[in-house]
Amino acid sequence: MENAKTLQFEKPRFLERLKGMLGVDFYRLFHTPLFYIFIAIAAIIPALVSMGAMGEGETAGMFSNAWQIIAADSPLYIIHDMGEYANMNMVFIFGGIMVSIFIGHDYRSGYVKQLFTTHARKEDYMISKTLVSAFSMVCMCGTYFIGGTISGAATGLPFAINAGSLICAILGKLIMSLGWASLYTFINIIFRRKFGISIALCFVLGTGIPVIGAAALLGNTPALNIFLYGSSVYACLSANFLSVLVCLACSLVWAVIYNVLGAVILYRRDVY
Repeated sequence: MENAKTLQFEKPRFLERLKGMLGVDFYRLFHTPLFYIFIAIAAIIPALVSMGAMGEGETAGMFSNAWQIIAADSPLYIIHDMGEYANMNMVFIFGGIMVSIFIGHDYRSGYVKQLFTTHARKEDYMISKTLVSAFSMVCMCGTYFIGGTISGAATGLPFAINAGSLICAILGKLIMSLGWASLYTFINIIFRRKFGISIALCFVLGTGIPVIGAAALLGNTPALNIFLYGSSVYACLSANFLSVLVCLACSLVWAVIYNVLGAVILYRRDVY
């Protein structure tokens, strides 16, 4: 009975702490010009890709359907040409850079030192940063979709698609924002004093280069992509409800693992 009462009191305390930290982080995010710059970049990227697709050279003719600027036709285990990756996945590249800058500013400005002097729960910091970063990437996905739709219309390519698969593809990418945000947050906790390394590593992971290299050596296996790429490969134009569930499960597992590991590091090492 006593343990039950303790749990009843602990849960509201956790939610109250998290609510307060999220309030501060969202306030800082909405007052950071970089947030709006990256949202604008996400909207412009499809136009730049479309210009390349309509131009001359290796990029010309890389799309046969307007929606391919949003997602690939099928799950990508090895990328054979850049056109296969030239879709909403690029948001995760810029999302990683933004997370690095956002968390890096916490340490450069002394905010972390002040925070952990009065707020000892390191897991709250990890969860708050992950959720705010995921929200940022979702917003970037939203503006990318708008820009991609407009750019797709400008190319004159057909929009014929299975609506359900398109919706599942977009949902999968939105859901994976949580997984990628937790990974990026974890990386920035490890390299919190080495801003250059953290931003470079987030960029490399966002491009999918490690997955391409590993797949080339080990072969095309779904398990490899789920482990290294968070099942983002399933968010494609042939996706279905099961694909969305795979993305959701993997994203949640990533979030739990990386948040726990990040909190452990913050507890056991100097956070400043």
